Amino acid sequence: MINSPYEKYRQSSVNTSTPAQLLIMLFDGAIRFVRAGIEGIEEINHQKANLNLGKAQTIISELMSTLNPSYEISKSLFGLYEYINYLLVQANVKKEISHAEEALEYLTEFRITWMEASKLPATENTHG
Repeated sequence: MINSPYEKYRQSSVNTSTPAQLLIMLFDGAIRFVRAGIEGIEEINHQKANLNLGKAQTIISELMSTLNPSYEISKSLFGLYEYINYLLVQANVKKEISHAEEALEYLTEFRITWMEASKLPATENTHG
């Protein structure tokens, strides 16, 4: 049972969002977790870095699993998501900010792209 008003709002917004809005929410979450992971590395707080980079990896895995293989673009997106995941693993294992920052750049670009795509008419807007 959801008790918190924030959790009720969050659940409602997920249930009423379009696919493009859900993708943007996923990218927002991944970006937030990568930034927190970078903070953890900077603070030499391995638990914080591991937890947050792991959460970002979970989101990337979800993005990979939702790709529609009947679209050619899905293969390219899968490869890019796979590379982002690799960067996050490297950042987490080696505690090197540069890998996380590169992943953050890709995630930010994807978010911008999906924000633009969400403005297109619905018939042109599908997740590969």
